[in-house]
Amino acid sequence: MKYLCLAYESEQVLNALSQEEWQALRQETLDYVDSLRSQGYLVDTRPLQSARTASTVQVRSGELVVTDGPFAETKEQIGGYFLLEAADFDQALRLASQWPSARLGTIEVRPIEDGLAMERRYR
Repeated sequence: MKYLCLAYESEQVLNALSQEEWQALRQETLDYVDSLRSQGYLVDTRPLQSARTASTVQVRSGELVVTDGPFAETKEQIGGYFLLEAADFDQALRLASQWPSARLGTIEVRPIEDGLAMERRYR
């Protein structure tokens, strides 16, 4: 089963790291990505640009509303994602807990639906 993991992080916390700390965290992350990929768990992973580059889009009463920035004001933002193929939710949680930035932020783990349900969106 596939699980989407959203990595929430604080720009302020990451920007406060020294160059050496950042390089160590970066290398640890790249090594973990290689490990997950070689074991067949990692489907895809991508970092995102700063939330300052984001815009949110809504359509209300037929009108397009575009707002600069992320949807909600928070200290943490989605910094990237990784898509796992795991045997079950517990394994996905274990794999996500070893993502290096989990020590500095939060990793949200969600099962991927096989398709859009007929009866209702959320069960």
